[in-house]
Amino acid sequence: MRLEYFELVDRIVELDPDAGSIAAACVLPERSPVFEGHFPGHPILPGVLMIEAMAQTGGWLVMARLRFERMAFLASVKEAKMRRFLVPGQKLRVEARLLHDGSGYAVATGRILAERMAVADAEMTFRVLPFPNAMLRASMLAAAARVAVPAELRPDA
Repeated sequence: MRLEYFELVDRIVELDPDAGSIAAACVLPERSPVFEGHFPGHPILPGVLMIEAMAQTGGWLVMARLRFERMAFLASVKEAKMRRFLVPGQKLRVEARLLHDGSGYAVATGRILAERMAVADAEMTFRVLPFPNAMLRASMLAAAARVAVPAELRPDA
């Protein structure tokens, strides 16, 4: 993860766009300015970044289903729960499952697991819109390759 750049998904490990499911592997960095302030002497990942990791994972699912013809923007979060602390160096599994896709919106559930234990979960709504410009689409396609979205789901591959 590169927290300062909001690159929270390291690698897609499972993706079934037809079934509407995805799983990502993420490793919290040992050092990050985020941990210097949250909290000195007791570094833990802020809950808002847990939500962001679930949202990014769900966003990759929505965009892969659409073959990157449209962008998924986080619109709302419901029922978010943080159940455990996450500390530097921890390995995470972030999962998302699509509940609804259509009418310009997608809804997904997300969860984070660490050492097979539930850490956080939430329901997220995404606004699904055309990419606002070619630069953002190209950047998202490059990021998709970096996180290992399968080539057959990327029009650039």
